[in-house]
Amino acid sequence: MKYDGRFGQFGGCYVPEVLIPALEEIEQAFYKYYKDENFVADLDALYREYAGRPTPLYYATRFSKLVGFKVYIKREDLLHGGAHKVNNCLGQGLLAKYMGKTKLIAETGAGQHGLATSMIGALLGMETKIFMGTVDIERQSVNVHKMKLCGAEVVPVEGGTATLKDAINEALRYWTANVTDTFYLFGTACGPHPYPTVVKYFQSCIGTEARAQCLEKIGKLPDIVTACVGGGSNAIGIFSAFYNDKDVKLVGVEPAGKGLDTGKHAAPLMAGSPGILHGTRMYLMQDEEGQILDTESISAGLDYPGVGPEHCLLKDSGRAEYVAVDDEAVLDIFDIFTKCEGILPALESSHALAWVYSQKGKLPADATVVVNLSGRGDKDVGIVEKHRPTRTKTQTNTD
Repeated sequence: MKYDGRFGQFGGCYVPEVLIPALEEIEQAFYKYYKDENFVADLDALYREYAGRPTPLYYATRFSKLVGFKVYIKREDLLHGGAHKVNNCLGQGLLAKYMGKTKLIAETGAGQHGLATSMIGALLGMETKIFMGTVDIERQSVNVHKMKLCGAEVVPVEGGTATLKDAINEALRYWTANVTDTFYLFGTACGPHPYPTVVKYFQSCIGTEARAQCLEKIGKLPDIVTACVGGGSNAIGIFSAFYNDKDVKLVGVEPAGKGLDTGKHAAPLMAGSPGILHGTRMYLMQDEEGQILDTESISAGLDYPGVGPEHCLLKDSGRAEYVAVDDEAVLDIFDIFTKCEGILPALESSHALAWVYSQKGKLPADATVVVNLSGRGDKDVGIVEKHRPTRTKTQTNTD
């Protein structure tokens, strides 16, 4: 391999020997094509004409008035498919096509990555299998239906907690036996090398656009850039453009589930310890013997016991700050933001918005915050209604 994919003590490639040639093939193809004139032109055209890039930077006027400082929203929710996932799927899908692969597989939690992979499979004429935990299939049934409409086979995973972790396990097992013609389109900035690097690159368009838009629209860089963090792809995508801007604070928001003090959460950067899972070394939710703990989040896309290795390095180096918000705060902000702006934020993205709302009265009026709205919340309306049958509980005045 070109390099071992290390981010300080994190990252690496801890996989069965049978997968090493497949990962090396992906790495070699990535470095061959990612700056290739034809590949870049093809991908740029797909970003513009299929996905809908660039996405706007929107000033949330009423929400800004409510919190008392300026909040701008990077509208990844407006992309085709409803989330940032299409960026990475177009990049990896096109790479698979250039490599001569004929089949795609992917894991999914909230269904957005599975849907994006299914769309790209249909677009490129590639057979597609999506591995998804049965718990997530139930809570994201609309996205499952959309995947099937695109022609993908959805493979239910019943083992373990039947969520994202277990879907990845099954996808890796399948890939081990089908490496010749199959490309594993990994969904987040995690997993064995070269996936954290590949996913970051294909999601970096978010940050590149946002930085330029801030300079054009606001006339300066923001004070804070924030995004939700599960595996970490949308956050690493927007953070990457601001690494060298030391006056820009980077804040990643993890899911505290029912609360950090309950043990029912998925916040490895806040409460985990270094370990190895799914081919990479990262902060993990694990017990003293290294057994992976069950996690909980109202958001299927963040319900994962680990986090991308570059986020681990950003935490340890102090370049980024990581916090956690609980399910109740997420449900509250889903209501508040929708009533303020007429925009339904995905429950994943609502974690970042909930942290921003918690800064009310703490940040000065001239503070500028950019939130990466990684997806739209249409898929989550049923979950919200299930947890809050009556919406009167949120009494916040948004006027």
